Amino acid sequence: MPWNPDIYNQFKAIRYKPFYDLAGLIAGDSAKKAIDIGCGTGEQTYILSQKFKEADFTGIDASAEMLAKSGEWKSDRLHFKQQTIEAFVATGEKWDLIFSNSVLQWSDDHETLFPAIISLLNEEGEFAIQMPVQKENVLNQLLTKLAQEEPYLTQLDGFNRSSPVLSMDQYVTLMFENGLQDIQVMQKVYPIIANDHQTLFDFISGSALIPYLERLSAQEHDSFLKEFKARIARHFPALPAIYAFKRLLLYGRKRKS
Repeated sequence: MPWNPDIYNQFKAIRYKPFYDLAGLIAGDSAKKAIDIGCGTGEQTYILSQKFKEADFTGIDASAEMLAKSGEWKSDRLHFKQQTIEAFVATGEKWDLIFSNSVLQWSDDHETLFPAIISLLNEEGEFAIQMPVQKENVLNQLLTKLAQEEPYLTQLDGFNRSSPVLSMDQYVTLMFENGLQDIQVMQKVYPIIANDHQTLFDFISGSALIPYLERLSAQEHDSFLKEFKARIARHFPALPAIYAFKRLLLYGRKRKS
């Protein structure tokens, strides 16, 4: 099932708050070459490029559907291409700024991935990453629990998306041991106020729900969604409801050799 930028952007205001917080952690303004991993529609990459007027920016994303919206943001120093994170790492290309807002949670084995990404920084290059803390977010917990139960366990052929996101302590260690300084690692709650249960369902349907639905038939799909919506309603009996959506923000600068 392809990503749908229209559904994803229904919560644009909510999703942009951690982006601005992450961008605010970037200390320098001398970057000449920058990349946005998981650039989506490209609008956030454009905003970031306005902060660094001297930098050439590249935005990469694995989703052709999301990148289809990026054309309006292109410029002489802002370019986009379809590329996976794995292919990006394999290039070995060096950067002054590596930025990624809410995408690395989709890649496994962070103990290997993060050192590989950090190795692509130039001296004094900056590293800024944001990810949802999926294991602690209630909607993700409801989703993974449902997938563990029958008949969905069989229908999904045992699939369940286990979040690769590590603890703050683990990221601090990985960042330090791989040559970063000025390290900042923090968890922040971005509350969502929902006047109805559909709002909560819509929020997760544009992201974490996608890999489950693409593994189900149309009939199974309808049953799974009906039960998932019912569990959301039971967990949030009072409306309006507040959903404490937790995100992890990571920043560091590459030490001189």
